[in-house]
Amino acid sequence: MALATRTGRRPSITRTLWDSSVGKKTVMAVSGLIMLAYLVVHMLGNLKVFFGPEELNAYGHWLRHMGEPFLHSHWGLWAARIVLIVSVVAHAVSAYQLSRRDLKARPVAYAHKRRRAGYATRTMRWGGIIVGLFIVWHILDLTTLTVNERAWEGHPYQNLLATFSTWYGNTIYIVAMAAVALHVRHGFWSAAQTLGAGNARRDKTLKFLAHALALVLFAGFVSVPVGVMTGVVS
Repeated sequence: MALATRTGRRPSITRTLWDSSVGKKTVMAVSGLIMLAYLVVHMLGNLKVFFGPEELNAYGHWLRHMGEPFLHSHWGLWAARIVLIVSVVAHAVSAYQLSRRDLKARPVAYAHKRRRAGYATRTMRWGGIIVGLFIVWHILDLTTLTVNERAWEGHPYQNLLATFSTWYGNTIYIVAMAAVALHVRHGFWSAAQTLGAGNARRDKTLKFLAHALALVLFAGFVSVPVGVMTGVVS
């Protein structure tokens, strides 16, 4: 209302939607699904490590040059990165603002504390923080190669071996993947409800998909460091 008074114009539909809780939840749902699609593709790409260095390194080369000759080298990869970065930022900002709005709506703590949700629900906030910190580490480790002392640019297979040959690399990755799985389990269900996909007939199916996606992603991602630790990948 204040904006409309100062400028003499009503806020745009986009601004009105963003300012509403429903709009922020919708942004969270859509950005979350984009990130989920990326996770599935990323996991499938990682599994190429089990087919040898030629397979994974060729996949890494394709990623850097996808879209050629229509697109210039790396343009397709950067387009995907930009979409992902925008999704991560939109998801995080929406989550933070919804959390602050919820706190303002309940300024007085409950007199009797009770468990009102499952483990994944209660840990969504900390899980999101863990995943966010891991993204920074993961970029520094396997994209910019800043913290990967034995990294070899253009050779993702060798870089994965270097990362998962250290106890801290394995620990950080596995803990982060557990947080991702919990986040996906609850987030997929929440996104489905926000976008109107849930109803009495589909709820059981959606819950099964949420649990299955979380389990498959965790198993798929963790299989890589486990493969290196056990010598299956070497």
